[in-house]
Amino acid sequence: MRRGVIVVVIALLVAVACGGSGTEVRVLVAGDPEELAAYRELVAAFHASQDGVRVRLEEVTDRDELLARLATSIASGRPPDVFLLNYRYVGRFVTSDTIVPLDGYLAASAVLDPEAFFDTPLEAFRFEGRQMCLPQNAASLVVYFNADLFEEAGVATPRGAWTWDEMVEAATALTRDTDGDGAVDVYGLGVEPELLRVAPVIWSNGGELVDDAERPTRLAVRSTAALGALRRFLELRKVHEVTPPELDAESEPAEARFTSGRLAMLMDSRRVVPTLRAAATFDWDVAPLPTLREPATVLHADGYCLTSGSERADDAWRFLEFALGPQGQRVTALAGRTVPSLEQVARSDAFLDPAEPPRSSQVFLDQLDVARQVPATAAWPRVEDAANAVLEEAYYEPGRVEAAEVALALLQATRGAFAEVAG
Repeated sequence: MRRGVIVVVIALLVAVACGGSGTEVRVLVAGDPEELAAYRELVAAFHASQDGVRVRLEEVTDRDELLARLATSIASGRPPDVFLLNYRYVGRFVTSDTIVPLDGYLAASAVLDPEAFFDTPLEAFRFEGRQMCLPQNAASLVVYFNADLFEEAGVATPRGAWTWDEMVEAATALTRDTDGDGAVDVYGLGVEPELLRVAPVIWSNGGELVDDAERPTRLAVRSTAALGALRRFLELRKVHEVTPPELDAESEPAEARFTSGRLAMLMDSRRVVPTLRAAATFDWDVAPLPTLREPATVLHADGYCLTSGSERADDAWRFLEFALGPQGQRVTALAGRTVPSLEQVARSDAFLDPAEPPRSSQVFLDQLDVARQVPATAAWPRVEDAANAVLEEAYYEPGRVEAAEVALALLQATRGAFAEVAG
């Protein structure tokens, strides 16, 4: 057989294996192995539901790799048809016209009704009145806790609303040298010194994160309320020493330390649930974020976006209708990965089944009333990166650091990112 014929045969075989060149929809997602397994289950359920459209998952391990893959594929003229991304990173794709507004698709859909979604995550993907992406989850920041460690230390587990001081008191009692060698074996709390973790503390203390939520030009971290919240956050490490020091935090991330049973509490979103269900050997549950003056948390919503360069837009929309409809959201809810953005599924046993940890999943739904979003402007990822570098250094730097100094450093570090878009 001649070389040209061989090439043609191979091409035909590949097309058949992929379900035909005109019907394959490429969907880019990121996550750890347990998260990716949930997306594979979703695709398998979609394939079982119909015969016409095939989906090929393009899997990467984290958000940075996903953004790099997106940038490369867009530049080469071959972007995925659909990608799944947190609302905080969508702004740059809106301003560059990389994604297609979904209002027309929604208006014509017999499957998806905007009124059926929780409004908080839906609003996070709305830009200047247009629905640019659709939320697949309505997650927020919560506190995971190891109930076995609480019981061993004789500390009452958090139930319902609790205060920041109560959390610090519990974390102090749970930070222990269990083998008597003079070194801490179990820390009371794990939290990343990042803007996304500081934001709800500022809101809870009555402050604001930015000067204008719609068109921010700077961080608003020099107010009395914001400074008080920033001080309380820094004190977790610098005064109370209830979180691991820098070397320990670098050698073992908080999620892994919690899973291994050497961290009593962990601030994180719903994303860790599949891992905990697979690996945790202790009794664990979730509690709302503690409050300073008023309840507050930060939204952690991911959404499906349809790229403007897709040649299979209608087929891609069929997948979105399934993934975001009751059947698809039930699949990902059962896997533990998401807080369903559809109220119908979120209030069903697929999400609230007490037999599946965390048994207090209702906490995620209750927190939607007090969940706020950070800005989703094109500049925001750069703002976060610059702010996180300042917060990490201040959090782990030896000796006392004044909140006012950190606030000033935050303003200086983020000024360029805000000015770049404003200019």
